Amino acid sequence: MSRPPTLTLPPCAHAYRLDTERGAFAVHDARPDGAPIGTALLVPGFTGSKEDFIALLAPLAAAGFRAVAVDGRGQFETPGPHDEVAYAQGELALDVLAQARAVQDADGGPVHLLGHSLGGLVTRAAVLRDPAPFRSLTVLSSGPAAIDASQQARVRMLIEALGMLDKETVWQKMRELDPPEAADAATPPEIGAFLHRRWLNTVPEQLIATGRQMLHEPDRVTELAAVPLPKHVVSGAVDYAWPVPLMDAMAERLSARRTVIEGAEHSPNAEQPQATAAALTGFWGAVGQVAADRP
Repeated sequence: MSRPPTLTLPPCAHAYRLDTERGAFAVHDARPDGAPIGTALLVPGFTGSKEDFIALLAPLAAAGFRAVAVDGRGQFETPGPHDEVAYAQGELALDVLAQARAVQDADGGPVHLLGHSLGGLVTRAAVLRDPAPFRSLTVLSSGPAAIDASQQARVRMLIEALGMLDKETVWQKMRELDPPEAADAATPPEIGAFLHRRWLNTVPEQLIATGRQMLHEPDRVTELAAVPLPKHVVSGAVDYAWPVPLMDAMAERLSARRTVIEGAEHSPNAEQPQATAAALTGFWGAVGQVAADRP
């Protein structure tokens, strides 16, 4: 799971509940000093939340972009029903479309969409359903189909455990499986307490349903390539959920810009936020320039 380096919102950002036609969602909304040159919607991954993007907010705003990071339904501070059907990918895609409409620029312009990990699958589904609200799509540490076979056993174990045990017990068993670098000594106490709180506040049915999506997601790259929207594939230099060569090949199939963030693994947004923000704003700026140059 992503570990944000800090939980302190920068002065440019504030937390509130974003009202949409699909309900209210907890968000962090960062804005530049002047009028934004674009708006970005940031969608987190499996077991994640809006806090995974905290370290990106200040550099994105400094570059002139408004950035809105969201808790999806059933994630952390956004409530959701105890019904797996509510977390079908199509339902989550409709939520993203509603969020995009709610944060559109003052002139009603489209937004730059970014999905991290599982969020990459959900945002892809949203774009395939209706690309109109979006100016571009960035897929961050997410691949063309299901997660790598080497990671599927762990997700299956998690789904099975959530169906039998209380969430606190599952949390403790997950911690027993963590690699040494994820031990308490390597995680600041306030971050560790946050991760625990986020886990307990996330609806179990959301985790079960979205975990199954990561196990069974079909390859929809050809469909996405046919959507006339600028695309960007970003990852760390190492990724175990979707190996980097798989994302390289996906970017080629999409005719997408490809960025590898050195020194990062599955969460460049938290591990190397400055370099990640530079890659994102460079892409968004180029997309905006192309749009401005059109007659």
